[in-house]
Amino acid sequence: MYKALFDMKTTFIGLVLLALLLMLPQFLPRFYVYLSALIFAIALLATSLNLVLGFGGMYQFHHAVFYGFGAYAFALFATKSGLPLWLGYAIAPFFSAALGLVLGLITVRLNQLYFGMLQISLGSLVWAITYRWYSFTGGDDGIHGIPLPDLVGSSVGAYYFNLTVAAVCLLLMYAIVHSPFGRVFQGIRDNPERCRAIGVNVQRQQLVGQTIAAFFAGVAGTLFVTVEGSVFPDLMFWTLSLEILIMCLLGGWFIFLGPALGAAIIICLRTFAGIYTEYWTLILGLVLMLLIFFLPEGVLGLFLHKAGPAARRER
Repeated sequence: MYKALFDMKTTFIGLVLLALLLMLPQFLPRFYVYLSALIFAIALLATSLNLVLGFGGMYQFHHAVFYGFGAYAFALFATKSGLPLWLGYAIAPFFSAALGLVLGLITVRLNQLYFGMLQISLGSLVWAITYRWYSFTGGDDGIHGIPLPDLVGSSVGAYYFNLTVAAVCLLLMYAIVHSPFGRVFQGIRDNPERCRAIGVNVQRQQLVGQTIAAFFAGVAGTLFVTVEGSVFPDLMFWTLSLEILIMCLLGGWFIFLGPALGAAIIICLRTFAGIYTEYWTLILGLVLMLLIFFLPEGVLGLFLHKAGPAARRER
């Protein structure tokens, strides 16, 4: 009975939130419309990381490389191919998925910390190639003035496009988490030895999980291009990966929508803190320190803890 009531309440809150998001561009100034569209992209990125981190137990320390790779794939397609721009949105995430597959084949055989450290090394190699390949990627200048379809050429158009794509991708990831594959994936997180003992191919499951997460990170990269109209090598730098990791921890990394909330908080904090200080990394370090001491379960984790055990089971 309580579960049914909780589901009804959750559905109602979700519908109200969606209605508010659909109406926001009619009331917000242009800057806040832009900021909201950016938050949708980063929320999708953080949630894609949490797919393998919180639900798979994989120490993916350089997730930003898939995000930047997807953004660059779309930018290069839009500026060099001469093909319809909408085709770039469909193709670019598969380049990120392919990169995730290649890096996974190298790293997935390692355990936890070694997996993460090798991924940082390989991701930094991809960043270095992008940073230095001036004739193809623009080097440290990046690529600017990327053409976009007319439908998303305005801030309002980009807002609705990012909202729609992010919502669809979040629903797909939610379905994956609650699918048989997702249950096995969480079982590997909790006890990989037992999963091996019952015949689960742990490395193959982790490889599939990383490839899926890389795909959705690539989608987030295309959404970033939709908002900014440019790409640059910093999208693949390891410090951005650290920032995404903090988003997951801040919102609640064992809760599906926790990273999305963490992304919204961090993006807003970074945007408005930049008005008053240049030392954003110092503020980010303080946020991480406070998280470790006072919010180990994240903001949503604290909320669900206060809501009681029945609510926690529905996370």
